[in-house]
Order: sequence, then C-alpha cells, then structure tokens
Amino acid sequence: MRPADDRFFTRRLIAAALLALPLAALADPGHVHELTPASADTLTVVGPWELTGIEPSRSGFMFTRMEVTQTLLDVDDAGHLRAGAASSWEVSSDQREWRFFIRQGNRFHDGSPLTANTALVSLRRALKTPGVLQLAGITELYAERGAVVVRLRKPFAPLPFLFTQYSTQLLAPSSFNATGRVTAIVGSGPYRIKSITLPQMFETEFADTWNGDAPAVRRARYISVSRAETRALMAQSRQADLAFTLDPPSIRRLQRQQGVSLVAQNLPRTTFLKLNAAHPFLRDERVRQAISLGVERDGIARALLRDADLGATQLFPPALAQWHQTTMAPLRTDPAAARALLQQAGFAPGADGILWRDGRRFAITLYTFVDRPELPLIASAIQEEMRQIGIAVRVIVGNSSDIPAGHRSGSLEMGLVARNFGTTPDPTATMVGDYTNGGGDWGAMNWHDAALDAALARLSTGEAPGAQNADRAAVAARLQASLPVIPVVWYRQTIAVSSRVRNVSIDAFERSYRISDIKWHP
Repeated sequence: MRPADDRFFTRRLIAAALLALPLAALADPGHVHELTPASADTLTVVGPWELTGIEPSRSGFMFTRMEVTQTLLDVDDAGHLRAGAASSWEVSSDQREWRFFIRQGNRFHDGSPLTANTALVSLRRALKTPGVLQLAGITELYAERGAVVVRLRKPFAPLPFLFTQYSTQLLAPSSFNATGRVTAIVGSGPYRIKSITLPQMFETEFADTWNGDAPAVRRARYISVSRAETRALMAQSRQADLAFTLDPPSIRRLQRQQGVSLVAQNLPRTTFLKLNAAHPFLRDERVRQAISLGVERDGIARALLRDADLGATQLFPPALAQWHQTTMAPLRTDPAAARALLQQAGFAPGADGILWRDGRRFAITLYTFVDRPELPLIASAIQEEMRQIGIAVRVIVGNSSDIPAGHRSGSLEMGLVARNFGTTPDPTATMVGDYTNGGGDWGAMNWHDAALDAALARLSTGEAPGAQNADRAAVAARLQASLPVIPVVWYRQTIAVSSRVRNVSIDAFERSYRISDIKWHP
C-alpha cells in the first residue's frame, strides 16, 4: 500500500468504525465526578471488569490480581514455575502422580492454617466447576503428609501450570456455606477484603496474617469503570493511581499529561475472528481464507491502535516465544485475491455488491463486547472491509458472555474476541480446550483437525519431549492454513500510573497487579 493510499485508508477506517459503532458501546453508567478522589493512604486501581459475583470461577481473577488470594504455584515473567502456596512439587516416574508440598506457616485471613487439607476444600470444588482442572483427567485429589496429591488418568505435562490459574485459588473453609456456595472471600495473600460493593468496587487492606514482607501500600481499592476515556480522565485528575486497558486516543492524551506516566508491556493475547465452521458458507476453507485476505491488519493496528507492530501475522504473538513461528509465511491482505477465492467458492455479487450463493445472501452477524475498548472499533472496521469483498456484516456489541453462550447454543456465526494465551503460562492446556473436540468457547467452533489433535495430545502427555518445538510448529501451521479463527491484531497493555507511586510493573500473564511491590513516591 502506497503512503497516500495508507493515509486515505486510515481516515476511511476511523470514520467507518466510529459511524458504525453502536451508541450503546459509547455509553458509560459512571462519571468521574461521582467517584471519590484517591485517598492519601489508599492505592486506587481502575479497570473495565465488573465483579459479577464472588464465585472464583467467574470473578476470581480480580482477587488474585489484587493479591487477596493465592494459588498453589506462581510464575515469573518468563513463564517459569515458582512457589506459591506450595513451596515445592514433584512428579512420579510414570508421570501420573503429582505432589504439591504446602509451605509451612501460611494462614488464611481468618487465622486458620493453610494446609494440604484446607487447600483441598477449594481444589475439590474447583475440580467440580467448569474450568482448567477438567482438562487434566484428574482421578484422585487428596492430602498426604503435608502435600496435595493429584492422580491422573494419563500423563498431563502442563498440570502444574493449571494450579497457577485464578479458578484454582485457595480459600479458607470459612468462605463456603453448608452447600459449598462461596459467601465470603477469605484468602491467604498479603491483602484481605475490607468491603465489597458488587458489581463495581471492593477495598482491601494489609492482612496481619501474611508471613511475607510487609508492603508499603497498606490499603487498596479496585473500581470497575466501563469506559476507557473515563478511566483515563480518572488518572489525569488523580482519582486513580493505576488505570488499566486504555484506548489509543487516551494514551496519546496522557503522554502529554504531567503527573501521569505510562507503562506498557506486550502480552500473550491475540484479537481474532472466531468463525462457526458449521455455517453453510464458513465451513468452506476458501471462504475463511478470503475473509482473512480481506482484513487489513496493518491498517487496523496503525489507525486504531496507533501501533503498526501489532498487526497479527499469525495467531501466536511474539510475547509467546515458544509458540511464535518466526519462519512461517505471514498472513497477508489482498482484497482482489479474496474476491477471486469467493468466486471460486460459487459466490456471485448482487445488485448492491453483496455476494449470493444458492439463493442466499452472504450476510453474517458479528458479536463483540466492550470490556476491551478497542474491540467495537475493530469490529466496525472489519465490517467495512468485509463489505469491500462482498460480505455484509452486522455488528452487535454486547457482553463478553454472548460469545461462549453463542458457541454452546450453536447460534454464533462470527465473534471478535481477545484471547489471552497466558491464562495458564504454558498455553498447551488452553490450546487443548480451545481447538480439540470441535473447539471451545474462546477458540474454534465446529472445526476439527486430526493432525492438530495429535500434536496437542503429544504436547499434553509429554510423551515426545524432543519433538515439542516441531509439534508447536505443526499446531501453528494447521491453524494458519485452515483458519478456524482469523488473527487480526496482537495486544500491548498500557496503564496510566500516578506520580504518587513508583516501582510499577505489568505482569505479562495478568495474574497480579503487583500492589505489594509498589512504593509510595517520596
């Protein structure tokens, strides 16, 4: 694309995105002036995520991020396992029994000890709840000589990484009522819950039960603010110390704002189109390839994200170093080639330029959500790009729950999602859940590939350790060729940081806001 054409594309893309964006996506029930200023001794964090309840499988990620709860294991910035509530771990020679030895001296916020037996209360409950533990084939879960013992039906090499995920967080037995329902969040991290106001806010304070170093920040609060512009204004007006998930216009404005700095980190997250491969049109691989060829990734990255480096050339971003394939042919944009493929697939244009086949107009509904502020804009840009190749796309901006609900009911045709491949630091388990057996809520839909299944099976059992790189490459290649999901852009997290604080860093795996590491600025 020539520079002049690129400038024209940028203007057209932004105009189309803003004009097509439903007004509901711009609405924000909260206003900056309705929220109290940051307290002198309280760190205020704002983000887009509401607390839909206190059930760990749903909102548990916020309790680990705010360091209220712990998991058995943790990871460092490179994704290597390290101790959490468990001080060490080991696996049997047949790879079917794992032992996680609980660190001595840990206590829950109610003063009760964190032992292998008390940890089992949460872990057995997590095993019965839809979540990552169901991927492992666990047959037994019990305590023995200070260790949580996990028995497996067959070897599952990524098992320890599952115990870093928020749905496996450990709560005191007093957190549950007689029926096993969570009625309170009593964790074992450096902070305890002081108050919760669902769905918008909760406050924490330092827990004197913590047996680690005492943090400089003794009190913190999280506030859910849906609109990115509002979050940025809160940082600008010093009503927030950390503001997460900013939109590009706000980032540009804050770059010129005194009293606020920006911290950025590439994350293992990819925004992609999720396609229903059982759809009469989308089951044709040529059609999926045509849609991919019609997506102007570099233009979207440059015009909407203001970062040309974020155009996704493949599903796995460079932040996922073991899975990113540097030698694989990149995805490209070629609308003419897209139209030719669609013609080969039997489509012909109607009077308005939209394609028809077998008496049916190529009109499709695309769902996305507002939790990540860039998604509605990207969806509207894609709507215009698909029109250019003859596909009519209707965009519906709703809730993130619409995507998995549509997957399960079979009604979803196309969804624009941002998938975090660092949900577990080794994404093997995530990939198994997303792409085998016809797909998963945040991956493929009604799509199956035997070669990919075989490669993921070898990775999950660890049966061919010397071939792991080849198997990861095979998975990437099959996804690039068949395109059950179509990568659009990668992701860079940028947060606004108040001048009141220092020593702020971003966890690439989004497990923690690292509040206990933050210092007040002198």
